[in-house]
Amino acid sequence: MVMDAEEIRAIDPEDLHDTLREMQQELMHEQGVAAMGGAPPDPGRIRELRKTVARIRTIMREREIEQEQRGKA
Repeated sequence: MVMDAEEIRAIDPEDLHDTLREMQQELMHEQGVAAMGGAPPDPGRIRELRKTVARIRTIMREREIEQEQRGKA
């Protein structure tokens, strides 16, 4: 499941952790299939998953920084 930044920002923080975990597990599975020499059904899937995981981590970090700044103010 490929998600853009707007979709990710709409997810609650708790649900975002679960989504990240699911994406990482799916990415590990796809990478394992590729490492074993298997032909993945969707060759671009690994790249899409990596980008989505990176987007989720970025937005999580943005939220963390925002909370830190609120605490200092």
